[in-house]
Amino acid sequence: MTVQEFFDLLAANSVAVLTFFFCLPFSALLSNYLSGASAASAPWKYLYSGLIYLVSIPGLFALTLLFYLFLFERVNVMELDIVLHILPIVSMIATILIIQKKVSLDLIPGFDKITGFLTVITVVLIVLWVLDRTRLWVVTFLPLPFALLIFAVLLVLFLWGWRRISGGNR
Repeated sequence: MTVQEFFDLLAANSVAVLTFFFCLPFSALLSNYLSGASAASAPWKYLYSGLIYLVSIPGLFALTLLFYLFLFERVNVMELDIVLHILPIVSMIATILIIQKKVSLDLIPGFDKITGFLTVITVVLIVLWVLDRTRLWVVTFLPLPFALLIFAVLLVLFLWGWRRISGGNR
């Protein structure tokens, strides 16, 4: 199965996709209501962690796919499927904001790994886009110290994101 076939399958079952992405923020709201003052304690923080992972994996995938489509494929915004390209991102943001109102995201297990993963994806996409758009004659007109500074900043961001994913020293 290709990615396009997978998206065709999801587009054919858009009611299930809509239900999934509307249930996640609603579940976060319901969890906020039911948890009371003990939202940061053991059973609730793991529920919040599960909700964040359930919404972040498709949300980050949709975000990465959007960046790829805009930067490399030059897709028209008007051709995007709202349910498959926009709704996962909106649901991810809404769910995280709802959870953040009740409990600090620093207390949620694994949230730092998601932000580190997003940083790594962003840096890799930037590097790939620069490599795709850069021509040899453009690089030669760029002053070497400036190019090295850009490379160093991207490398530091990549290593910071990687440490957040792997749980190393922060």
